[in-house]
Amino acid sequence: MELVEEYSAVAHAPKPFVAGQSSVPVSGRVFDASDVKSLVDSALDFWLTTGRFNEEFQEKLAKRVGARYALTVNSGSSANLVAFSALTSPLLRDRQVPPGSEVITAATGFPTTVNPSMTQGMVPVFVDVDIPTYNIIPERVEEAITPNTRAIMVAHTLGNPFDVGKIADIARRHKLWLIEDCCDALGATYDGRHVGTFGDIGTLSFYPAHHITMGEGGAVFTSHPGLRRAMETFRDWGRDCYCDPGKDNTCQRRFDWQLGELPRGYDHKYIYSHLGFNLKITDMQAAVGVSQLEHLEGFIADRRRNFDLLKSGLKSLEEFFILPEPTPNSDPSWFGFVLTLRDGAPFERDAIVRHLNERGIGTRLLFGGNLVRQPYMIGRNFRVHGSLTNSDTIMNRTFWIGVYPGLGDEHIGYVLQVIRDFCAARTRGA
Repeated sequence: MELVEEYSAVAHAPKPFVAGQSSVPVSGRVFDASDVKSLVDSALDFWLTTGRFNEEFQEKLAKRVGARYALTVNSGSSANLVAFSALTSPLLRDRQVPPGSEVITAATGFPTTVNPSMTQGMVPVFVDVDIPTYNIIPERVEEAITPNTRAIMVAHTLGNPFDVGKIADIARRHKLWLIEDCCDALGATYDGRHVGTFGDIGTLSFYPAHHITMGEGGAVFTSHPGLRRAMETFRDWGRDCYCDPGKDNTCQRRFDWQLGELPRGYDHKYIYSHLGFNLKITDMQAAVGVSQLEHLEGFIADRRRNFDLLKSGLKSLEEFFILPEPTPNSDPSWFGFVLTLRDGAPFERDAIVRHLNERGIGTRLLFGGNLVRQPYMIGRNFRVHGSLTNSDTIMNRTFWIGVYPGLGDEHIGYVLQVIRDFCAARTRGA
């Protein structure tokens, strides 16, 4: 392990930043020798499915977010798939969500917040979002509810919590399930409580762009035992058996079950009670997750610091840009710094985005923009409640830049200077 640490120091040494030559990406993995050592430790076990590191990671993650249970999956998209699929489980009895039910969501966001409900035969109901928080508007959510509504599934946009106090209250009063997509929001809080714990299920992503990384990976978390059981089943092939990999007969009834139309005594390891998947991670990924959790507080602090530097540095350019604002009562764990061009700005979004990228500064649009305009939505069954004016504005005039912990003062200073120079030139008519 000492040699691994030496190797890591040489192979992964940070390179000096050179303005105009070095890139300023929107996101990326941030790791050190401790992460590499944990990965190697796991590799030497050669236990390639979930094992001791996964057990440790799930336990520590659940504690960090304030939930009773956390289950790893192989991506944030799979986390959303597992989370919503759990709502269709017969284990939920009279609260099982049947096909054709409506699921309220935001029109602006990432497709995999919406897609799981459609794969299960549901009807997404799109409502508009607020600018400058870029989160779903609670009043629109309540207006959109019909007798066919069964759930609300929405993301905390770019690490900025939506008004989860109001949304959770709406869900309780109308007896709706609430899934909080926290894939961009690990560490964010509302009223001092971690997002994802106000509703029934929270989801996370550990892709390299996110707050901690496993390379590929994600998690679901809940404090509801029935939902935990349903999610585990959907994650693990849909099987009724709940033995950990490499273990048998946890239930002490392996050859005594009779389910469905199978003969009594059919091996419980091969009884499937749900239409499931195999969405587990490897223990090597979990080993990186265990180590990355140790860095999380520092990562969050760096993201907040970079966000504050960008906001103070761009304050003088508010005639051109709408600057982002945190949701009241929240403490975001920022994923990016989002900018919307004001109506009448002397340049188009594409012009500044191209300018930044030509100078090595990465940009992203706010994911899918207005999702109902996406080509894959053509011909699909969905409903829109109210106007989607802000979602269209975001689709046409919004982009974001990075705040991730790999960026330091020199990166942020360079970004600010490039944006200032661009705006000054466009103001002069250049």
